[in-house]
Amino acid sequence: MTDAVKGPASYFPSIEKKYGRPVAEWKDLIRASPLTKHMELVGWLKSEHGLGHGHANALVAHTLAEDSAR
Repeated sequence: MTDAVKGPASYFPSIEKKYGRPVAEWKDLIRASPLTKHMELVGWLKSEHGLGHGHANALVAHTLAEDSAR
């Protein structure tokens, strides 16, 4: 039995399906942005790339958490 994916990563399959880009590409865009604050990045993904709030929030949260763990 496998554990279900939890947290922000649980959104990844639907993000890839809805927006047609792999999650790695979204993370690269977030990391390349001059913005650094969570909600600034969420707003940018929503306004510039048309993501919904939940999807943008999940991508930003996961990316920033990954980067802070490095």
